[in-house]
Amino acid sequence: MSSIEKRFLFLQGPHGPFFCQLARNLRKAGHKTWRVAFNSGDQLFWAQRRNLIRFTDTAENWPKTCQDLLDKHQITDIVLYGEARAHHAEAARIAKERGLRVHFFEEGYMRPYWVTYERGGTNGNSRLMEIPVSEMARQLGKCDLRPPPAPAHWGEMRQHVFYGALYHYFVLGLNWRFRKFLPHRGISVGAEFRHYIRRLFLMPAQAVHRAIMTRKALRGGFPYHLVLLQLEHDASFRAHSPFKSGAEFMEICVRGFAKGAPPHHRLVFKAHPLEDGRARQRVKLRKLAKKYGVADRVFYIRGGKLAYLLRTATSAITVNSTAAQQVLWRGLPLKSFGKAVYTKPEFVSPQGIEAFFRNPMVPDLDAYHTYRRFLMETSQITGGYYSRAGREALLRRATDLVLQDSDTYSRLARPDAAPQQHLAAVQ
Repeated sequence: MSSIEKRFLFLQGPHGPFFCQLARNLRKAGHKTWRVAFNSGDQLFWAQRRNLIRFTDTAENWPKTCQDLLDKHQITDIVLYGEARAHHAEAARIAKERGLRVHFFEEGYMRPYWVTYERGGTNGNSRLMEIPVSEMARQLGKCDLRPPPAPAHWGEMRQHVFYGALYHYFVLGLNWRFRKFLPHRGISVGAEFRHYIRRLFLMPAQAVHRAIMTRKALRGGFPYHLVLLQLEHDASFRAHSPFKSGAEFMEICVRGFAKGAPPHHRLVFKAHPLEDGRARQRVKLRKLAKKYGVADRVFYIRGGKLAYLLRTATSAITVNSTAAQQVLWRGLPLKSFGKAVYTKPEFVSPQGIEAFFRNPMVPDLDAYHTYRRFLMETSQITGGYYSRAGREALLRRATDLVLQDSDTYSRLARPDAAPQQHLAAVQ
């Protein structure tokens, strides 16, 4: 780990105090940190006001401002969450042209117990996309590793929704300094805030409805295929999917099921845990099921624990949801339509959707175990962004990883590679 002073510029992070706490650790290690606030929500979660930089200009002027900030503060590293946001993509481009390090944080590929940390990019831009499983096995052969067990549950969903509501409340009501701010999603800040508040208040009622629908869908002992729905505004769906909307994906699934699945099979659509109703998925699905004559065999379940549904599922279908990792973890057949770090030929079925519903191909479990071990040794960090316990676990490892001169992929590829400390600690 280099002793030379590093100078970090933080951009937007996950809702909550994680970036502020990570910066605190970096300062205690002897380095300098600054944070760019694009709105009052960003400002809320940054305690060091003297190192806060408010960007109040238009988006068109961000590239020039970014370059000026890099020069003024002699920045060596940029830290961000969500690479697909326009200002993040522009900052990463500028930084790479200058040879600066860019630290990408993202939700975990192996969520909910891990988060993702990479330097070259995440999701469809991850270095994982370029590394075949055979090369992963070769590199892991130098290390005596076992896949770590899942840690204790962080209990993050309620905290996630709370921090999201708080963030959007400040952007909605206290954003007078940032009048030119435009959200990276397709709806207004006010609408976003209302969705978060509605989600918070409806959680108890939705839990009851979820239990009823789950029992109804699984009753009778019929085989069922599980469709993992995603948020339409999710960056991975927008950037690495062949679909313009979630409705297109749902129709392909329902049509393929109606034509290919045995008549006694069922199709269960599971909504994303943060789905708030804006996409009207249940209404659209009801119409599609009726259109293709399978209304009595198609079910919609809002949120809830994926593990319970996977326990007895026949197969799973997704665009490119990270939840597919849980499918593969259990050795279930998987059909994926989008670009994702797990879309390796050893795991994901190449069958057409009708053939998949008729007789789905199973993944190569030995190859997947190699892949999973490789992720744990490179891009995945134990912890979470939203609960206190999750952040404490995450900060213990993330601080050292950010301060390393080389990334985890490069270190593992070295001839003298050794198991990462976070793996050794849980074995």
